[in-house]
Amino acid sequence: MLAGDLAAAGLSVTLVEQRPRTAANLTRAFAVHARTLELLDARGLADELVSTGRRIDRVRPFGGMTLSLQRLRSRYPFVLITPQYETEKLLERRALSTGVHIRYDCRITGIQQDRDTVTLTTTGHATDTTGPTDPAGPTDEPIHPTRVIHARHAVGADGVRSTLREALGLPFPGRAAVVRSMVLADVRLTDPPQDVLTANGTADAFAFLVPFGDGWYRAIAWRHDTPDPAAGPANPGDPGDPTNPGDPTSPVDLDEVREITRQALGTDHGMHDPRWMSRFQSDERQVPRYRVGRVFLAGDAAHVHSPAGGLGMNTGLQDAANLSWKLAAVLHGQAPDPEALLDSYHRERHPVGRRVLRVSGALVRTVMVGGPVLRTARKLATGVLARVGPAQDRALATISGLGIAYPPPAGVRRPTLAGRRAPDLPLAGGLRLYEALRAGGFVLVTPPGRATPPGAPLTHHHWRADDRTACVLVRPDGYLAWSAEHASDSEIAAATAHWLLPGTGATKREP
Repeated sequence: MLAGDLAAAGLSVTLVEQRPRTAANLTRAFAVHARTLELLDARGLADELVSTGRRIDRVRPFGGMTLSLQRLRSRYPFVLITPQYETEKLLERRALSTGVHIRYDCRITGIQQDRDTVTLTTTGHATDTTGPTDPAGPTDEPIHPTRVIHARHAVGADGVRSTLREALGLPFPGRAAVVRSMVLADVRLTDPPQDVLTANGTADAFAFLVPFGDGWYRAIAWRHDTPDPAAGPANPGDPGDPTNPGDPTSPVDLDEVREITRQALGTDHGMHDPRWMSRFQSDERQVPRYRVGRVFLAGDAAHVHSPAGGLGMNTGLQDAANLSWKLAAVLHGQAPDPEALLDSYHRERHPVGRRVLRVSGALVRTVMVGGPVLRTARKLATGVLARVGPAQDRALATISGLGIAYPPPAGVRRPTLAGRRAPDLPLAGGLRLYEALRAGGFVLVTPPGRATPPGAPLTHHHWRADDRTACVLVRPDGYLAWSAEHASDSEIAAATAHWLLPGTGATKREP
């Protein structure tokens, strides 16, 4: 996502991918939430992705409570269930089409940076692939085992065991979200459940089933009496104990998934023919800094949490959308204060990552809560949520990502709309705002008659409705940079200059 954004902005981008070019990622993540779909819509990708999966417009997380996602005020009032490889395939195709240079089967082994440059050392017999915009076309050439890359900036999106994070010496503090390991499987069902999404927890076990829409189901299961992996293997000298189901390295057997599912749901729905099974340890961790000099961290390299709520991939893609336009603005010399803009990535996204850890952790602990008193408290809390509309709206806004808002810029007095998500409103000429964002830059929307600010790199549109009097400046990631009622041409020019014209109100520092 990030590489495609930067290349679409006209920058030279190299993506180092540890997996081989032909590797399938199967279905690790499977939920795409409304806010992520809006960001993909701003890149012209959402409708195609929606066609690959199944929409879920209501969920019954536990206790008989039903939440309707139709309450979401979005073009996408649902959760899209689609295998992660469909999302990756779409984003990879876009990256290649914009000219990203992808080095498959290659990994980072070292990093150094100074005032002007990041130097990365890579190793592996990589496969070089360039997009269709490269005159030479796609190529597959073996690279020397060791190679050096010089760049202006680097972003580590290399997962929970991030090489870049470790090379920067950054800690990854946190704790286990679920002490004992969970099991995952993609299976077929002889007797599928009637509900689109099925989940239940008992005193002994928890299970979750969700369909991909093509006959396959994702099963997630956990049992209270699974041995604690923290206790270690029977022989401390062994790296793992394949007979201990609490050990994340031990293999998964379909019989184990069936047994736990029967304990939690009363039936295993006739599970058979698994195409993928895995065991994992669920941690809650977050790096204290998302930026160190010219290096940034995003996705699981910056934050990791339980799978509850399906927030991991969505949060990582939203990290990318926040960072990409800022890097592009700085490298194109369109940022009045480059350092402040780059620092705002941490300032805006770190609190979001922290909130995601809390929400996913609360969800997983709620469905796995034990003891009669705690289970009664859960039923009371979910009963209130089921009956109170505003409480449902807040819950849905949190999970969907539509409720994410950033702090207003320094010096802006509250109350202000700056930092809030811009809804996809209709514009003159039959265009929608998120279609206008596909140009990749800032979008200014005003009533007719307002002049376009001179020299500002943005697109200017008018409202479709004649009764709208607001003037808004929307960031490339779909958040409001500025808004005002009945703004004059001079006020509009001042607002756009503050964001887009170097040398107007801030000291430009070398990025």
